[in-house]
Amino acid sequence: MTRPLKVADREKTAERLLNSSADKFYDPEVDIDWSAPLVDGLRYTPEHRCSLYGTPLWDRMSEDQRIELSKHEVASIASVGLWFEILLMQMLLKEVYRSDPTTMHVQYALTEIADECRHSTMFARMVDRIGCPPYGPPVHVHRLGRLLPTIGYGPALYGSILVAEEVLDRLQRETMADESVQPLVRMVNRIHVLEEARHVRFAREEVVRGMESVSRAELPYQRWLLATVAMFITRSIINPKAYAAVGLDAAEAHRAALGNPAWQETIRWSGERIMKFLDEVGLVGKPGMKAWRRSFLLP
Repeated sequence: MTRPLKVADREKTAERLLNSSADKFYDPEVDIDWSAPLVDGLRYTPEHRCSLYGTPLWDRMSEDQRIELSKHEVASIASVGLWFEILLMQMLLKEVYRSDPTTMHVQYALTEIADECRHSTMFARMVDRIGCPPYGPPVHVHRLGRLLPTIGYGPALYGSILVAEEVLDRLQRETMADESVQPLVRMVNRIHVLEEARHVRFAREEVVRGMESVSRAELPYQRWLLATVAMFITRSIINPKAYAAVGLDAAEAHRAALGNPAWQETIRWSGERIMKFLDEVGLVGKPGMKAWRRSFLLP
């Protein structure tokens, strides 16, 4: 049995989040110095968070090659984040379309969409500024993503949003405090972390409310959908093309990363908080357990 979680009134939560959004928000066009030079010798992600860290391939790479890989990996993570934020905006707009626009709940959803528009632009500018292509997810995942705004609803919809946001959030919180990382990347992460905190609160409460009305017959679909989306997110964070960009065999490096205990542990670590929450509300269970294990979010 799962422990029922209590949440505040939906309109009261939305009012608080709207006030917070009005009080503190960032404009990446103004708040980031895009013309500042990149710093020679600094990484783009913490070394131990690179997907090949600790593998024989990593041991054979030069220091310059490792830094270059960190650059392409952060570009991959940012462009996959951008892709998912576009899906998130579609899903939120679908909710807004069928709801009362005079409610604070809907007005906050629109505010979050505005935030995500700025974040998507910010990620795109960062990828361009560091000189990398916008990798995004592999082609087959990109195509499958088109289905999510159609088949995603209820607590699995908001749960999917939370997996993407909270996995990225924990990686970014560590990165923004690491002085071995490029200042530009740290500032982008700082802005995203500060504004995503509101989005996480909004989505978590919607998951709890949604689970209150999920029937026994509906629960398996909600669990399956969430676990499947989570698997595609975590296994797509690093596009194999990023390995080819630094002179590695893409297929070999991709296999090495997926089999790398250090990378699997990074994914588990980044998802610890959200997995605890999803388990508490009852969204982790059959028939999704195989997908959860393949996602590396569960051992």
